[in-house]
Amino acid sequence: MSTGTGTPDPTRRSERSRQAILQATRELVSEVGYAKLSIEGIAARAGVGKQTIYRWWRSKGAVVFDAFLTLSQGAEGIALPDTGDIEADLRTVLRATVAEFADPAFEGPIRALTLEISADPELAAQYQEKLAAPVEEAKRERLRAAQRAGQVAADADLDLALELLYAPLFQRWLFRSGPLTPEYADALVEHTLRALRPD
Repeated sequence: MSTGTGTPDPTRRSERSRQAILQATRELVSEVGYAKLSIEGIAARAGVGKQTIYRWWRSKGAVVFDAFLTLSQGAEGIALPDTGDIEADLRTVLRATVAEFADPAFEGPIRALTLEISADPELAAQYQEKLAAPVEEAKRERLRAAQRAGQVAADADLDLALELLYAPLFQRWLFRSGPLTPEYADALVEHTLRALRPD
């Protein structure tokens, strides 16, 4: 809110700096990769001092995490599509996931974040709380709706079902062991639902 005196608003200036840092982080991760990413480089790209970054984040991994979270627009209120057809809805979601992993602007931060989480338990806990857990619950809720509609077996283990659906995709992406295509996404849905449908 303006004071009417022409004095710069430090809160607004601070938020501008924060957004510039997150944008610079996303750009640099995509351009140079995580290994060559540095706090100095982020600061130079964002036009801020290193201490400005360290005031908010303890490490470059923490900056990358927030940059990724902002890119994902958080996970609050997320819901999977529900047209009443679980196969069609899962195809839509898996195809979107494949497209996301293939997008350099998104793939770079995801790969960097995966690397950092594997070595940083505190960051892993933040990732689980702020992003992974809400997304996983949204996926489980869509499968619960399919159970209620009789499209998925009532006794299906939904946590295991999600692993069957997503783990092969993540492994193929992580190890670059094969193409991530819409056809691959459709095949994952088909084979997973074959195991989950009522007898």
